[in-house]
Amino acid sequence: MCGLCGILGSDTHWSDSASSPALSAARQGSLTRRQERLQRAALATQVLSHYGLTLRDWQGSSYMLSSRTGRAEVVDHLGTLWPLAEAMAKRSCDPLDPALLEALEGS
Repeated sequence: MCGLCGILGSDTHWSDSASSPALSAARQGSLTRRQERLQRAALATQVLSHYGLTLRDWQGSSYMLSSRTGRAEVVDHLGTLWPLAEAMAKRSCDPLDPALLEALEGS
């Protein structure tokens, strides 16, 4: 599927909390939807960098997962991120990996 078709057909995922009208009304004056997306991408990149990957917001509706070699994949939402990250890194992305936890504690 091309990137444009993926954007037009993507559904809202629960991890996109700013899209919830109830939450948006309760948080007047806090982070905007765009700021939340950027923050989520930055937090995910802290973990993904251990595997040689980065995540960034793409057009405010998807994410772009990239490797050090230049490979890139469009990620619709965080629910589809980890299987794509494992495929791109060619290894398991274990959140309890001792080396990952040590790296996160040092950053």
